[in-house]
Amino acid sequence: MTTLVTHTWWMTNRRLKVLVKQPAFVGILLIQPAIWLFLFGNLFRRVVELPGFGGGSYLDYIIPGVVAMTAVSSNMWSGMGVLEEIERGTMNRLLTTPVARGAIMNSLVLEQALSTAVQVTAIILLGLAAGATYPGGAAGLPAMLVAALLLGTIFSALSNTVGMLVRQRETIIGINTLLLLPLTFLSSAFMASTLMPSWMRRIADFNPVNWSLDAARAAMRSEPDWGVVASRGGWLLILAVVMLVLSTRTFRAYQKSV
Repeated sequence: MTTLVTHTWWMTNRRLKVLVKQPAFVGILLIQPAIWLFLFGNLFRRVVELPGFGGGSYLDYIIPGVVAMTAVSSNMWSGMGVLEEIERGTMNRLLTTPVARGAIMNSLVLEQALSTAVQVTAIILLGLAAGATYPGGAAGLPAMLVAALLLGTIFSALSNTVGMLVRQRETIIGINTLLLLPLTFLSSAFMASTLMPSWMRRIADFNPVNWSLDAARAAMRSEPDWGVVASRGGWLLILAVVMLVLSTRTFRAYQKSV
């Protein structure tokens, strides 16, 4: 386990060095959440006036939604990193080294998690500048961040699994396009669940995006519901572990094919 952790750290450090050498990409990572926050925040801001929504500030309501959407959309592209490593021959060269095999896949997920953490922090600060309030305070904000990181891990590992199995950019792009908006709108990201059709609410109950939102909003209340945070966080953790195991197994399948 110590070896795996050490190798994962060094492999992640390698990935981060590549990331910081792309300042334009880093800038896009920070600008995109701001666009979503102010675009959706202004487009839907009057829905709080609908009977049954519950009133309050729509900016406060939407911030967990933008955080969850950012976690999904950013991590869904992790599989592209797998393809890049394969196409450049880097993956095969890594197989000739004594590096732990799990560390190779874990580093891709951890890189995405660190990027997601930076994006979530930017969203929180932008919301604060725009007048948002965070009743959950010092305890609620970290809980929202952890929920977003677990959600991102699920989709990062899923994307890595797809990339390792199909090895086609078009397939990853197609899956990302297929899943992002349905998963977002089949949740309470931008609309209160009380105003959703009953069939959408039933689907949302099994939607990991909605689990993350439930955990974040429960933690951000003036009186946090830690029972909801723990239950939804537990579901996210279990699914994240399953997806990480699956991505590692598909990597071993690739290893046998070369």
